[in-house]
Amino acid sequence: MSAGTARPERQAAYRRGHRAEWLALGALMLRGYRPLGRRVSLAGGEIDLIVRRGDTIVFVEVKARATLDEARLAINAVKRRRFSRAVRAWVTRHPWSAPMTLRADAVFVGGRRWPEHCPAAFEIEGL
Repeated sequence: MSAGTARPERQAAYRRGHRAEWLALGALMLRGYRPLGRRVSLAGGEIDLIVRRGDTIVFVEVKARATLDEARLAINAVKRRRFSRAVRAWVTRHPWSAPMTLRADAVFVGGRRWPEHCPAAFEIEGL
């Protein structure tokens, strides 16, 4: 289904997710993180944001829902497995990252509140 033929609900969800990723990136940059990648798809998974601060590379899952509580509940086991698979593929393709600290964070966006950054929100499986 192309963007032009998507149902209105899907288009709205896509726009909400896109906006949430930009808000999350802005919030992280204000905290000193430098962007390395956005919407990276590898090995059947997607990483919303990849950022770096010092010797730490952070792989970020962004979740936007009507409330922050709903956003916090949106990262399930299947999502974590796919995310971890994509992270492992990214690390394999970027050997310079091997000596760095790697972390999986989440940024939750809900309502009209500022994005909530949750460092080390979950483990990267298989690393």
